[in-house]
Amino acid sequence: KSMGGGAVQCELCPRKCTLSDGQRSFCRARKPKDGKLYSLVWGLVCAAHIDPIEKKPLFHFLPGTQAFSIATAGCNYRCRFCQNWSISQFPPEDTDNENIPPEDVVRGARDANCPTIAYTYTEPSIFFEYMLESAKLARANGIKNMYHSNGSLNERPAGEIARYLDAANIDLKAFNQEFYSELCEGHLETVLNTLKILKKSGVWVEITTLIIPALNDDPDQIRQMSNWIRENLGDETPLHFSRFWPLYKLASIQPTPVSTLESARQTAMAAGLKYVYIGNIPGHEAENTYCPKCEKIVIRRTGYSVLENNIISGNCKFCGYPIAGVWHG
Repeated sequence: KSMGGGAVQCELCPRKCTLSDGQRSFCRARKPKDGKLYSLVWGLVCAAHIDPIEKKPLFHFLPGTQAFSIATAGCNYRCRFCQNWSISQFPPEDTDNENIPPEDVVRGARDANCPTIAYTYTEPSIFFEYMLESAKLARANGIKNMYHSNGSLNERPAGEIARYLDAANIDLKAFNQEFYSELCEGHLETVLNTLKILKKSGVWVEITTLIIPALNDDPDQIRQMSNWIRENLGDETPLHFSRFWPLYKLASIQPTPVSTLESARQTAMAAGLKYVYIGNIPGHEAENTYCPKCEKIVIRRTGYSVLENNIISGNCKFCGYPIAGVWHG
């Protein structure tokens, strides 16, 4: 939006950066010139891989398939525990990039037999225009779209991208604003609103919470978060509790005890959520999907590998209970 005097305001995320020539947006990916705002990352891919869909993580969306995954540099958060800080916390001129226009993204997914394109690794919102154009083209070519995001989008762009997304995994980093302010420089309410927009738009939604010892592992907050998910998104919304490992600016904190993750899972299930997982502990029984009715394993996993799939036409093979998710391409 033009602010007069050559200044412009970005309306993509809650920061609403107001910029004049020579200034750079908080996300490092936008720059004004002569009263117009330009993306600095259009097509400049700093990471491109073919990943199991389980790595996103999505456990109820086309299990056992692969996703053509891309990212550009930058992020509108400053998470002190970022796993991909070497690309998310740098501007595009400081990363190794390859120019991949939207038509080549779709071609790459098709050539690799990937039914899904994933916008991931950094924060897809900051390469919004590039993601939107790629997603539109993918949809027209019968390829699905998903993104793994911090959920920090204003309502209008969130609704716009939701029209072309088939699935999303949103990081719900904690359930209090103090954590978001001190460790992420983000806004909890915006994330919650984005989750509701995605759900209302018919996007398949899963949630990831990285549990960090003494910072967001309080049982009462986990209970409140689980209740919010059940009441606003539904009790069949998958929730992934992921194990923290020391890195970036929180290298002095010890890894999350397995017992803490197991306790969080028990709390979430006691609150009524049917599908709660534990991540970053390969081989743990909570990587599997269990039928809520007969409690048998309907999808057995280890790490990102699917070892056994007992879902037939969306139903438990053993008792016929419908398992929520997207099971067919």
